Amino acid sequence: MDASDAHVSKPSSKKNRGTSLLDSGEDFEVLDEEDIDDDPPPLEDAGGGKGKNRNEAEKKSSDTDSDLSCQVDEWLDVLGNDQLKKKVVKAGKGRDTRPQKGQNVKIHLKTYLKDGTLVEEQSDLSFTLGDGDVIQALDLTVQLMEMEEKVLIQTDAKYAFGARGSLEPVVPPNAPLSLEVELLEATDAPDLELLSPAEKIALASHKRERGNVHYQRGDYTFAVNSYSIALQITESSSKVDISAEEENELMDVKVKCLNNMAASQLKLDHYDAALKSCVLALAHQPDNIKALFRMGKVLALQGEYPEAIQTLKRALKLEPSNKTIHTELSKLVKKHSEQRGAEQAMYKKMLGNPTSSSSTQKHRAKSSWGLSWKWLFGATAVAIGGVALSVVIAARN
Repeated sequence: MDASDAHVSKPSSKKNRGTSLLDSGEDFEVLDEEDIDDDPPPLEDAGGGKGKNRNEAEKKSSDTDSDLSCQVDEWLDVLGNDQLKKKVVKAGKGRDTRPQKGQNVKIHLKTYLKDGTLVEEQSDLSFTLGDGDVIQALDLTVQLMEMEEKVLIQTDAKYAFGARGSLEPVVPPNAPLSLEVELLEATDAPDLELLSPAEKIALASHKRERGNVHYQRGDYTFAVNSYSIALQITESSSKVDISAEEENELMDVKVKCLNNMAASQLKLDHYDAALKSCVLALAHQPDNIKALFRMGKVLALQGEYPEAIQTLKRALKLEPSNKTIHTELSKLVKKHSEQRGAEQAMYKKMLGNPTSSSSTQKHRAKSSWGLSWKWLFGATAVAIGGVALSVVIAARN
């Protein structure tokens, strides 16, 4: 697990070389603060009474400082569950300077454990607000900050590094954190159409790898969100020339995103969505083994055993030594055979026992034929005897 596991910095134009979990293997509502009426102070009189005006100004200034102190000292329960709280320690430049979702922001961050141990300090951490590039506590609270505002944040492990913790920075499992954050900058995200192919590939790869981090942590909904953002980048139109090699590289990133998205959707039991992701991946790369394997699993989970078996056989033909496909195919063939046996038994039960019925009919036919044969033989014997008797009588006469 690399540093991106904790806080992800803004990607550069160079291609990210990190390997992902799946390549080898929600939006959230933000509770806004109540509107604050900031009426401008009245203008000073042009004439006399300066001493009186000065006293009133000093009184207003004192009241303003008192209100600001009250605001600074107050903790805001961001989600209303007492698990994510924000406290202003230095006022910002006003509510109209708050960053918007989708903008690139830069913050100064200090991360502490509950006992006060400094875990990490980043002086210029950059990320896209709302894209899931950082822990949820930051994504949720920075949207409520004003420019140059400094805050303290207390977060439960649920909105930080969860039950798994983190290796870099070193955070134990289920650890609540204290964060010190100052908002330094907020700028609009770059126009995707104007990005160079190399920048677009790097940005899409960055979002995909963040999705892999979510997948590792079991946050499959957030993983799907990151993969969706990466796909939007790969599918965006471009006003910049792109070479055939760069186009193939961008397509490779797209297929990896679709494969990883299918894996996440499988974990969420969204079978139709997972099947669609596999179909789209195979439309671009028909012999993609990962897409074929996951498609076979989805079809099996949907009860489409013949189609699933054919799909896995196709994958195995492309990679005969793959033990995972062998195992999955063997299990599926056995399950399909058991299902067919169960279906046959059910049909026999529904229609009766055709074997015993058939043998009974044969026995009755045989008995009937035997009775008819005996009757015919007896009648013939009687007839022959009658003829013989007539001949004897005639001879005597």
